[in-house]
Amino acid sequence: MLSRLGALLQEAVGAREPSIDLLQAFVEHWKGITQYYIESTDETTPAKKTDIPWRLKQMLDILVYEEQQQAAAGEAGPCLEYLLQHKILETLCTLGKAEYPPGMRQQVFQFFSKVLAQVQHPLLHYLSVHRPVQKLLQLGGAVPGSLTEKEEVQFTSVLCSKIQQDPELLTYILEGKKIIGKKSSRESTALSEDTGSHRNKDCCQNCAPDRGPQLYGEHCGGQALNSHLPAETEGPDRPGESNLITTLLGLCKSKVLAAEAKGRVALKAQENLLLLVGVASPAAATYLAQNSPCCIAISEHLCQLYQALPAFLDPADIAALEGISWRLPSAPSDEASFPGKEALAAFLGWFDYCDHLITEAHTVVADVLAKAVAERLFVDTLQPQLLHVSEQSILTSTALLTAMLRQLRSPPLLREAVSFLLGSHQQPAAAAEDNTHTLRDYLIGHCDHLSDEISIATLRLFEELLQKPHEGVIHSLVLCNLEGRLYVARSSPEPENYEETIDLEEDPYFTDGFLDSGLQPSTKPHQAPATSDGKTAVTEIVNSFLCLVPEEAKTSTFLEETGYDTYVHDAYGLFQECSSRVAPWGWPRTPTPLDPYEPERPFFEGHFLQVLFNRIAQILDQPYSLNLQVTSVLSRLALFPHPHIHEYLLDPYINLAPGCRSLFSVLVRVIGDLMQRIQRIPQFPGKLLLVRKQLMGQVPGEQLDHQTLLQGVVVLEEFCKELAAIAFVKFPPQGPQLNFSPPLEGQV
Repeated sequence: MLSRLGALLQEAVGAREPSIDLLQAFVEHWKGITQYYIESTDETTPAKKTDIPWRLKQMLDILVYEEQQQAAAGEAGPCLEYLLQHKILETLCTLGKAEYPPGMRQQVFQFFSKVLAQVQHPLLHYLSVHRPVQKLLQLGGAVPGSLTEKEEVQFTSVLCSKIQQDPELLTYILEGKKIIGKKSSRESTALSEDTGSHRNKDCCQNCAPDRGPQLYGEHCGGQALNSHLPAETEGPDRPGESNLITTLLGLCKSKVLAAEAKGRVALKAQENLLLLVGVASPAAATYLAQNSPCCIAISEHLCQLYQALPAFLDPADIAALEGISWRLPSAPSDEASFPGKEALAAFLGWFDYCDHLITEAHTVVADVLAKAVAERLFVDTLQPQLLHVSEQSILTSTALLTAMLRQLRSPPLLREAVSFLLGSHQQPAAAAEDNTHTLRDYLIGHCDHLSDEISIATLRLFEELLQKPHEGVIHSLVLCNLEGRLYVARSSPEPENYEETIDLEEDPYFTDGFLDSGLQPSTKPHQAPATSDGKTAVTEIVNSFLCLVPEEAKTSTFLEETGYDTYVHDAYGLFQECSSRVAPWGWPRTPTPLDPYEPERPFFEGHFLQVLFNRIAQILDQPYSLNLQVTSVLSRLALFPHPHIHEYLLDPYINLAPGCRSLFSVLVRVIGDLMQRIQRIPQFPGKLLLVRKQLMGQVPGEQLDHQTLLQGVVVLEEFCKELAAIAFVKFPPQGPQLNFSPPLEGQV
């Protein structure tokens, strides 16, 4: 193989001189390139139509062949020494910058990439290589859509590959020309003397006694060529100068499609940047995070894409745009188009890329990048819009934040997002009127906003937040207020039956006359039997929820698609998913034991549960879509396998402390209100069934009297079945109900 390559090289440099040595051939080809600039007067002929590409290829082949023939590994041959001594790469870089002949920059990028990739001798530490590499980087990525983007991204790919092999190169490449003044005298000498002592020791020995090629080469690269090259100003680096990071970021913005199967230029640039942030060297990672523009530039581009979004986007459109990732940032073509769709897809694609970068990056880089995204996007950009007086601004920013949370996977960025939304203060609220006016309080208040759209959008935000694997979310919103179980009465004995838990005689909705009116709950609450360990039997809990809605207000029995068993199946999957997510948090299996001698203290469920309970109390008077979202959030909460959450939300038989309410007690009052109001609606069962069929799309929709109330009743019935199913699947597997089959609807 090597002999064939040698034969080809000899043929290339001239059939009449088969014994010519490699150095002379190398110089001959370099002379041919420089001679073109001295003699040519045609400025319009493209570089690819000259012999420059062919001569560059011959020079590359000679360098590779020479290295393969070297007896001692790691030593530079005479041709490589000549390349370094006569600063050929710097000259080529200047030619590429001048773009003469047209297309020369493309040829230079290709030659640099191939030399760095195919020559195994370490080159980037040499000043005569390092400096032109920096200059070439400054030519790349500056103008989006340039004709050399494919070559630029290939050049950066080679550099990133070299850095991955030797992470210490990262600081050399990123620091640029400033490295010369910052290094120690020993390191500086090693760089600056790469064409001095090293060359004199090796190259001179190889070239002696004949100095012809060197002198000839010096003439070729000297005054004659310089007079035909554009003047180049050498000055100190400026803060805005390009380097590998800024070049990659510029290429990341490219929309030019590459011809290769690897796809777009931007995708390749993103992959290269991903290689950089994942360097294993702590020193290189620290430099990348603290001394390079990497993290700031990435987060600033994210903010720029956010600012490019339309002032208003329909939350439904934002929620429907799924499947956006950094590898496929374009919106699927089969989805319905809407104004701002492409801009939204670009923003979400780059956010997904930032999240992926943080996941794959070295810990040092990941933390800094996560903080940069939090400060610039969350605090500086999103927070003013979330707190704005404009409903349109609140609605759009909330929906966008929900979409970002849906995509978020990296723990560092999730930690920053939770801190931004909920703060770091997680002490229980002292009283309902205690409001510190933090972003957390404003967002919870938005769940009870005058605008139903804002309420729905904010409830979706919290539902998405509750599905994230961060213990601080559920602790801040719910658990910090349930610590100590202050909702349980201390002085009273455990209830003998349910009537002691909620005194129906004192409730205005449950008067004796009303209970005798014939409109009663489908079953009267009765004594709660306990299992062997003292816990309420799952059969009684399930029955309590299933039988809460009166028979007159039930319509699901007339249809086959909304059975209780469907809810059990869905609840089981969701509960398993939730349990896996919270397993590392080490939650207790049983509630905290009560101290019977501890004096009772005021209990406040917290602002979040307060708003949700207030909303569920208005279920008969709220829009259907709002009711669906409120019940969806409460169901998410009920799935958490914490004993205090289970007790407070799903146990109808707890002995509540004076002035306290639970989810079940709120539902009981709603049923009491319903049982009074349905007496004033003629043909209530028929109208209710018609509304259910309308909601299921079985009959055409038409406006009816009391439609909001009727829709609320349908949601209420389904919500009670859902809670019953959650309670059923959450019951401890060691309980006696282990072999129970899902109960029939309305009974267990």
